[in-house]
Amino acid sequence: MLKIVKRPEGSHRRETLMRVSAVFFALVASAVIMALLGYNPFLVYAKIVEGSLMSAYRFRETIHKTIPLVVLSLGIAVAFKMKFWNIGAEGQLYMGAFGAALVAYSLPTLPSPLLLAFMMLVGAVFGGLWALIPALLKLKFSTSETLVTLMLNYIAIKWVSYLQYGPWKDPNGIGFPKMAAFSSGAVLPKVFGIHIGWIIALVLVVVIHILLKKSKLGYEIAVLGESDTTARYAGMSVAKITVTAVLISGGLCGLAGMMQASGIERTLNDQLSGGLGFTAVITCWLARLSAPAVVLVSFLFSVLIQGGAYLQSSMKIPSAVAGVLQGIILFFVLGSEFFIQYSVVFQKKKSAGEVHDA
Repeated sequence: MLKIVKRPEGSHRRETLMRVSAVFFALVASAVIMALLGYNPFLVYAKIVEGSLMSAYRFRETIHKTIPLVVLSLGIAVAFKMKFWNIGAEGQLYMGAFGAALVAYSLPTLPSPLLLAFMMLVGAVFGGLWALIPALLKLKFSTSETLVTLMLNYIAIKWVSYLQYGPWKDPNGIGFPKMAAFSSGAVLPKVFGIHIGWIIALVLVVVIHILLKKSKLGYEIAVLGESDTTARYAGMSVAKITVTAVLISGGLCGLAGMMQASGIERTLNDQLSGGLGFTAVITCWLARLSAPAVVLVSFLFSVLIQGGAYLQSSMKIPSAVAGVLQGIILFFVLGSEFFIQYSVVFQKKKSAGEVHDA
């Protein structure tokens, strides 16, 4: 008979080795699947690297995808640390972008530094307030934040679609359903050819790392994540900690939306995210809620996303192949987490005539 037992706490080196091995075996499994589909896996991997890193333009596009992934993953990590399962980063991104667009369209003549700062502030506030809805429902009615945050994603996207096809439709768009472009002052400036969001993202990595690892709030979030009973016994305000953490989480996701709207699209539309809010849930989990690790994991996933798009034009392979690769990596890494925490042992079944102690 097979029995699952909890492993004693292992060394950090062993855990790291198991996770690296999981990624390696995921790549091997992906290669086998691609070979069965009739593709040369080595050529596919080479094309993914070529399509994401082997020219200045492609590298910039990879970094452009890394920036929102990092900021979204940081926001999700804050909530996940508290075991508040925020699956609503996609919706919070759109609401943050909506808030930023509202400022950009309302105050186009404001000096650029002030306009951008106001757009960031409003974007973060809108994202935070959107995340606060499921938090308040959970505190008041014990609802599932997983379901509520997930449903709010589609409401936010449909709201932006309504604006795009209705009240905010550009009258100069010759009938095409799009919104007007932002004024030049509402566009994030570039540093080394990439919008300044990459600097903001790196600063946020340091801030969130300090918040979660060194601050009182980070300690309270961790305690609440382990046990709300323990948090109450220690005199902590569960409601206050929950609201604060969720506002930070949603605010970061909203800020990512502002950067996408201002730095990449230079307008607002219902294709703004491209599913990055959902991908960020994966990158955050694979990074084990570690802010520094989020940068590396987000970059590697951006390589897969950008390289997957390149596969379509270079090898006529559906870009979904990159999505399959992401899914296999996630499956193997989650499997490795199980074997890090538990072991499966074979236990002999006791015979019917065996005498048991009372």
